[in-house]
Amino acid sequence: MLPASWAVSPETLPCLRPRIAFRDVTNRTNRRTVVAALVPPRVLLVHNSPYLLFPRGGLRDEAYLLGLMSSLPLDWYARRFVETHLTFFVLNPFPIPRPDGGSLLRERVIALAGRLASPDDRYADWAGRLGVAYGPLDADEKRDHIRELDAVVAHLYDLTESQLVHIFETFHEGWDHEERLRATLQHFQTWRGDR
Repeated sequence: MLPASWAVSPETLPCLRPRIAFRDVTNRTNRRTVVAALVPPRVLLVHNSPYLLFPRGGLRDEAYLLGLMSSLPLDWYARRFVETHLTFFVLNPFPIPRPDGGSLLRERVIALAGRLASPDDRYADWAGRLGVAYGPLDADEKRDHIRELDAVVAHLYDLTESQLVHIFETFHEGWDHEERLRATLQHFQTWRGDR
């Protein structure tokens, strides 16, 4: 629980800093089911854009969770339970890997998610405190970061290569996943054994 002093202080208003928001209205047949983003500071949200508060943990935990929520493995799992809304009731029981603080995989998710979530100078302070660069990424670099994020998260969930292939093959009916799967598997093999 957050202390009462937090609730009455204007400086602690969540809208004054970046925070993770996700789309409430969604379904398992959309291109993505879990649509999460780091909302820039000084941006207000409507009721169907819930956001996360972190009464414990810090910025690195926030970036780690953002990376997991943005990954294909977690999205595949979400599709098993989401019908038309991603509410806290549905989201809260999702399995979240909790590696120790020295995990190379955890650190890589933080770095990738932090970089992907910081496309412009609105995120300069957040990215600086996280220790990642901010600004636009070219399309190839962004695509590669997304593929690597999926691979690293797959390792955090202790997925095998065949399970990762199954996720891609069953994620969305008729989607063209071959190139993305190939690139993700290359990263998956690179990170094999790194914990």
